Amino acid sequence: MKTLAYYRGCLASLSAKELATSTEALAPRLGLDLVELESVTCCGAGDIHEAEPDYYLHLNARILAYAEATGADTLMTICNVCTLNLRQANYQLQNDDALRERVSDNLERVGAPRYSGGVEVKHLLWLIADGDGYEKLKEVAHKGLKGLKVAPFYGCQILRPSKIMGFEDPDRPWSLEAIIEACGGEPIDYPAKIKCCGFPIIQAREELALGELIQPIEQSIEAGADAMVTPCPLCHLSLDAWQQKLEAQTGKSYQMPILHLSQLIGVAAGLDESELRFKRHVVPMGGVLEKLEAP
Repeated sequence: MKTLAYYRGCLASLSAKELATSTEALAPRLGLDLVELESVTCCGAGDIHEAEPDYYLHLNARILAYAEATGADTLMTICNVCTLNLRQANYQLQNDDALRERVSDNLERVGAPRYSGGVEVKHLLWLIADGDGYEKLKEVAHKGLKGLKVAPFYGCQILRPSKIMGFEDPDRPWSLEAIIEACGGEPIDYPAKIKCCGFPIIQAREELALGELIQPIEQSIEAGADAMVTPCPLCHLSLDAWQQKLEAQTGKSYQMPILHLSQLIGVAAGLDESELRFKRHVVPMGGVLEKLEAP
């Protein structure tokens, strides 16, 4: 078992609890021992980063410090936005000793651990898609996906900026496709899989956000996908819940099922419904489950 500090993030604790239950049920099967962080806050997303960059830095340094205090060398995330924010902060702190000392002094003053820069931040996607994680996945996915046609949706913040994220080519990613194939599914290719889901601007520019969202939905349907999978709960929220907005705007019925990454693997690994919690989705999963149960 590989011991990892585990940062659940806001959505998996609140509106996307199915992401947490499926991740935490799946982890032991993949050889991951998760030490969940307590007394940690939101990473601040992009809002605090833009408005108060030094406060954002301290907020994320505090999370990194608590991760380091577990003794683990890796902090596992399950959200694209959390991954980007924590990696951006970590990049600054690891490459500027004076900055790290100042931030650590401030953390210590409020009772938090100091941070020495000894933790790397990795998304669950990266831990599974490569090396030992990938070999373990092929063992775990014993039930399989029976050739289910799955459209991967990366979103933007798991891929860019490549200097900070660094796992794969942002224009030609491969990790979700590899996981779909290892689970016995058929990955569906389409151009919009690396675009933004529209979430960051939905409140201010809803029409523009829906213009972004409609592309992956329509392209995946045209390409013959049975379902979509994403490693980001914010993308999941957009793709799943906002299909109703698209239907109201266009007069079309889409009904494209959207899975979290841990749910997709969980289905292939035979997790129980109580762990997958598909009933929390807006778009029903019935059609997908029927295909998987068919002889």
